Amino acid sequence: MKIEQIYTGCLAQGAYYIVSKGEAFIIDPLREVEPYLDRLKQDQVTLKYIFETHFHADFVSGHLDLSKKTGAPIVYGPLAKTEFESIIAEDNQVFEIGDVKVKVLHTPGHTMESTTFLLIDEHGKETAIFSGDTLFLGDVGRPDLAQKAADMTQEQLAGMLYDSLMNKIMPLSDEITVYPAHGAGSACGKNMMKETVDTLGNQKKMNYALNQPNKEAFIAAVTDGLLPPPAYFGANVAMNKKGYSSFEEVKTRSLNPLTPEAFELLAESSGALILDTRESSVFYKGFVPQSVNIGIKGDFAPWVGALIGDVKQEILLVTDQGLEEEVITRLSRVGFDHVLGYLNGGFAAWTASGKEVDTVNRISAAEFAQQFKSGESMVVDVRKESEYEAEHVEDAYSKPLAYINEWTKDINPKDHFFMHCAGGYRSMIAASILQARGYRNFTEVEGGFKSIAETNVPRTDFVCQSKVLKS
Repeated sequence: MKIEQIYTGCLAQGAYYIVSKGEAFIIDPLREVEPYLDRLKQDQVTLKYIFETHFHADFVSGHLDLSKKTGAPIVYGPLAKTEFESIIAEDNQVFEIGDVKVKVLHTPGHTMESTTFLLIDEHGKETAIFSGDTLFLGDVGRPDLAQKAADMTQEQLAGMLYDSLMNKIMPLSDEITVYPAHGAGSACGKNMMKETVDTLGNQKKMNYALNQPNKEAFIAAVTDGLLPPPAYFGANVAMNKKGYSSFEEVKTRSLNPLTPEAFELLAESSGALILDTRESSVFYKGFVPQSVNIGIKGDFAPWVGALIGDVKQEILLVTDQGLEEEVITRLSRVGFDHVLGYLNGGFAAWTASGKEVDTVNRISAAEFAQQFKSGESMVVDVRKESEYEAEHVEDAYSKPLAYINEWTKDINPKDHFFMHCAGGYRSMIAASILQARGYRNFTEVEGGFKSIAETNVPRTDFVCQSKVLKS
């Protein structure tokens, strides 16, 4: 038997490929399925089942394309309803693959159909659980993503999750290996460990959710501090339930090279969003006006989903040359299938054509320290609230990037402000969005708080939650 975790860091997502005696099964595959097909061919095995732990909200699974290409059936747990052919398993049902078995443990709470798959090895020993979003390392799945469909409150779902964990997971052996669907960085939980594999015994000891004294305390703990789910989550769930265009079709349609003239004409006529995926260190020096910068070398797909929101939004791409297909692939993973094309030759082709170029006013942390005046300078910190609370520039305003669509209305375009994040990635996203909306009254700080902390700019960990941007 071979177990392989295929972890995709930019999505904080784990898919699983398991082989036994000439047969294989895959759990929660990503949308592009060629890597799985290559593994099957290399190992000379037949894919027998595709298991889905639940209807994913944060990415589009590859279950449909993989099933079409291999003939392997798709398996969901109890209560799942799909608009395509699938096996809806019963609780405790057992599937045989080679010399191993997979037992279905229905564990609702994160969603109603959420299921944990228990692996029983060739010797009959319960070896591992593929826990989906039911149990993470250091956390459990947030119980608020299925409220609308289930017509239940997040407290009711949290109660179901408690019962699932206590009755189905906790009685299992401490030696069992836990393989979750996500790790640190995923919006499906709030307190995940950076590790991606652990023993159940260790989770029983250190996972805060598994150590609550009773059901009421568990419900309070797991629902405390939940932020609104990103806007694209609902669309991804719908795609995973109903189906979607094949990845090959999306890629072929999207890989459409455009001259600067054609790119400009299409941008003006279609209302498409211009998405520039270059690094912030390059972007600020020059870009196509109205572009939004979300660098591919970062948490690209989650930020696209969170900030653009509507997966049907048409997009025009500006990328580093040679990365067009990579960008299209990552967009498709979160359901953004409507790329109209890309700027052929990259930004260099745009400048060579003599077309208009925009820039962002960026300064170094040292320059910020020189220009900063305590009690007078306005500073906007776009990091997460938890980062801000740990330490921030004295009297800075906490305005997380995730909520930029809400707080831009508080900006007085006549008042200048400095803006930073932790290292420059998120603040450049914010800068590009603000400029696309007509705001130019700010200066972005290169290197973010990490670089600012090396200067003499006063800092504090005191939280003043009442501070707002006066308009």
